[in-house]
Formats: sequence, C-alpha cells, structure tokens
Amino acid sequence: MILGSLDLIIENMDQSLALGSYPLFSESFYIILAIYRYTVYKSPNIGIFVKANDSIILVPYGFAETKTEKLADYLQVSEVYASIAGTRLLGPMTVMNNNGMLLPPIASDEEVQMLKQSSHLNVERVKSKFTAIGNLIATNDNGAIVSPLFKGETDRQVQDVLGVPTNPMTVGGFVQTGTMIVATNGGAGVHPKATEDEIKEISEILQVPAEPVTVNGGVPFLSSGIVANMKSVVVGNLTSGPELIMLSRIFKA
Repeated sequence: MILGSLDLIIENMDQSLALGSYPLFSESFYIILAIYRYTVYKSPNIGIFVKANDSIILVPYGFAETKTEKLADYLQVSEVYASIAGTRLLGPMTVMNNNGMLLPPIASDEEVQMLKQSSHLNVERVKSKFTAIGNLIATNDNGAIVSPLFKGETDRQVQDVLGVPTNPMTVGGFVQTGTMIVATNGGAGVHPKATEDEIKEISEILQVPAEPVTVNGGVPFLSSGIVANMKSVVVGNLTSGPELIMLSRIFKA
C-alpha cells in the first residue's frame, strides 16, 4: 500500500501491529517506526498504568512478568516496577522525560527513594496540592506545557528536575494539559479540539511537529491510550487503522 512517498507495511503480530520502514534522504537510508497495539489489565487504557521515556518503562508491582518483558522489548527500554501513593496508576501520577521525574505530594519516601535508585533520574515530589500531576503537565526534553491550575507554583521544580522551561496553557478549552498532549523528542499528538494557534504554540514549545489525533477508536484524551518514546509507540488495542497511520506520521523518529 503506497500513501504518497510513505510505504507502509502493516503486519499483524498477535496483539501488536507494526508500521514498517520508509525511506528518508536516500533510497538506502531507512527509519523503522513500530507501533504496537496492546492491553494492560485487559484494558486499552494502557497509559493509565505504565509510563516510559527513552531508557525505562514504569510498570505496576505485580504486573505479569511476560507482559512487562514484552512492553520493554517493544519500547527497547529497561523495566522498573513501581507504585505511586500505593496505587498502580503510574501514568496520571508521574511526569517524566529523559532528565527527571516528578511525583505527587502523596508519594511515600520509600517510593521516591526506590525510583531514584532504579531509574537513575532526578526524582522529586511536587510542592502542590494536586495529585494527578501527569494529567496536568506534558513534557519532552525541550519544554513543558503545564496546566494554568498550578499558577506558577511548579515552574522552578519543572525547570530543576526535568531540565526544561515551563509554559502554562490550556488546550481546546481544557486545563488537563497532560491528558491532551503526548510528546516525544520526535513529535507530539494533540487533542483534536486544539485550535490551529494552540497546535502551533505546542509545536514551538516542544520543538517538534504537532498534529491532532485520537486513540482507541476516537478517544481524544491521548495520554490514556499512548505510551511512546523515540524508538516505538504502544497504543491501546482498540486503536483503528487510520489512527495508527496518523500516529506513525506524528511520532516518526
């Protein structure tokens, strides 16, 4: 199947789907982008339970070892078992890039220390009343987009721990910025209700191309169903073919 200059090879692999190689710059140079469909706890909302950067994937304690190994293999990272505030809701409870990790104020001392040791990242609890901070901050290694709900109270910590400047904004009228954007250092998916000006601003802040997309058959809250890094992308198993094609365009390495 040829889509313009993009040659997509779609291959079913039990619960996964790989979107294959396409040439850039010359016929002999290829970038491989793999997108895998998956479930966690039989749910397509995989981003609620796991989170990844380019080196590690956070998975809940007790999650099946075989499924953990498969996720780590898909994303080409090391697995780190964790809990946050005693829960397995690692996505909404963490903000992470390749420099550091922010945790909610209700994370325990033991959880903070364990994540420092196992992730080898800067790890701190945010000084804020908000707990589901992953729903309120979107970041990559170039910038962070934070919910205006913080009123600037996390700016210094984001800069110190994640190593990026902060930019407060809403997306499509929503203040839950972290649920509206999923970003890597290669691209950013954005809620489809984001305006053209908002998409342009997101692209400028994160210094990557940004485009609107949905996941899991039309769900616009992207962080619930996408776990991505610069090596590959894992999405919920209800993600449709057209959504996969859009995601392959957004997150190309």
